Amino acid sequence: MSFRSLIQDMRDEFGSISRHGLRASRSHRASAAGSSGPRSSAAGVADALEGTCWAQLPPELLREVLVRVEDDDSLWPSRRDVVACAGVCRAWRGIMKEVVQVPEASGKLTFPISLKQPGPKDGTLKCFIKRNRTTQTYYLYIGITEALADDGKFLLAARKCRKPTYTDYLISLDMGDMSKGSSTCIGKLRSNFLGTKFTVYDAHPPYDGAVVSKSRSARVVGLNQVSPRVPAGNYPVSQISYELNVLGSRGPRRMNCVMTSIPASAVEEGGKAPTQTEFPLSNLDSFPSIPFFRSKSARMDGTAPQIPAQNEEKLVLKNKSPRWHEQLQCWCLNFRGRVTVASVKNFQLVASDENGPAEQDKVILQFGKIGKDLFTMDYHYPISAFQAFAICLSSFDTKIACE
Repeated sequence: MSFRSLIQDMRDEFGSISRHGLRASRSHRASAAGSSGPRSSAAGVADALEGTCWAQLPPELLREVLVRVEDDDSLWPSRRDVVACAGVCRAWRGIMKEVVQVPEASGKLTFPISLKQPGPKDGTLKCFIKRNRTTQTYYLYIGITEALADDGKFLLAARKCRKPTYTDYLISLDMGDMSKGSSTCIGKLRSNFLGTKFTVYDAHPPYDGAVVSKSRSARVVGLNQVSPRVPAGNYPVSQISYELNVLGSRGPRRMNCVMTSIPASAVEEGGKAPTQTEFPLSNLDSFPSIPFFRSKSARMDGTAPQIPAQNEEKLVLKNKSPRWHEQLQCWCLNFRGRVTVASVKNFQLVASDENGPAEQDKVILQFGKIGKDLFTMDYHYPISAFQAFAICLSSFDTKIACE
């Protein structure tokens, strides 16, 4: 039963109870000669409520739920009901996390942790990226309509930070706070000096037994010391490399992505990719972009998804080779109408040859230009929105001798 149906049934039940209580009260008053006195309609409702599942629900809590359900859809379109329900209290949030399916099965992004979970197996999540050249920032949105880009729902933000020997892209859940020490910073992308090799770091363990980068094993997040059991650090989840192009500007880029947190078997029949179920840090349970997540529902269980043995082969993605179009005199790829502007940044990622020829036809991530500072990003299982966004950010970096 959907949450909307549950709420409607609850309203019908209350309406039935109220009408029943009122009729019982009137009937009682009409035939109450010689009795101790008439019963009020409120008493009738109270008696009727005793036998319902809502009897133990505090009225102020019920009112809060109904207010949020009836609120407008500006907070989280199409998923507002379950998110509002989960924001009420810890018990309700726990129940909704059990009820709501992960994106792999539902094809929907419901909670912020969904951004760290693999995309849908059946279908594609269609997103778009807006670039701000002035501030060197990038914003990821999920499309609400079938248009290439609409008002969208904000998902992630990234800020480019240049250093003498490398470049960092800090990825945050909050478009207003993309600082390194922020509690909403969930990872980063780091490039080498030439911009040909990149590493995607997750701020949280992507799976059980993940090893933090030696650069920083722990840090202070939001001015609160993190538990030593689950340090917030740099957990490598992907290695991206752009090969040198001997043809110079006449040829397309060639890229390779080694998904160090995803086994190669994930793209096979019955394969599984690790799925994070919780942000392990208690102070990451409050999100400025979703105000009602500022509740006492935060918890820190330190759990992380399991992954097969470390010696298992990792998933390798490569860009799909374009074909040369004689009439247009350019390299072409079939983006199925999702890309409208030619650009060296455009790419489609498929599984490498080692995973079998059939897997090469399944585009796992595609990225392309549709405007001066507007790009589409479509992804599905086994990568997450966070991983897809980080890979796309690598395409924005300037690459010497790669294009």
